[in-house]
Amino acid sequence: MMSKIEMTEAVIQAKATKGTTWAAIAAAAGLHEVYVTSACLGMNHLDKENADKLVAFLGLAPEVSTALQAFPHKHWDKTIPTDPVLYRFYEAINVYGDTMKALIHEKFGDGIMSAIDFTMDIDKIEDPKGDRVKITWNGKFLPYKSW
Repeated sequence: MMSKIEMTEAVIQAKATKGTTWAAIAAAAGLHEVYVTSACLGMNHLDKENADKLVAFLGLAPEVSTALQAFPHKHWDKTIPTDPVLYRFYEAINVYGDTMKALIHEKFGDGIMSAIDFTMDIDKIEDPKGDRVKITWNGKFLPYKSW
């Protein structure tokens, strides 16, 4: 059976060979760009129909579809990311994380934002002073249960 790491390598190589984008791959799979990219990078899974469409679009072997359908084991190996893009997210959470938590609690009560019932959009906002990155997180609020 193909591992998630081997699957990711196959998808990235096919993406580069085809000269395509994550948006085009997601459109072929019939799902959102962020979710499909995450699945291709091994952090989510696709149902058979979507995985088969993705594999057909990229011209990959059936075992890639099988690996895309496998449920992932989500893990984080690094305490502090070293990639500059990932580090900035880490930095933003460290600077604004307590603020986000305080405002969520104030507006919703004691609970969390789901990362399971969750969507994310990443948009480019053109600006003459330098293009901007707009990231929207949309997660269901899950109140803590008293018992």
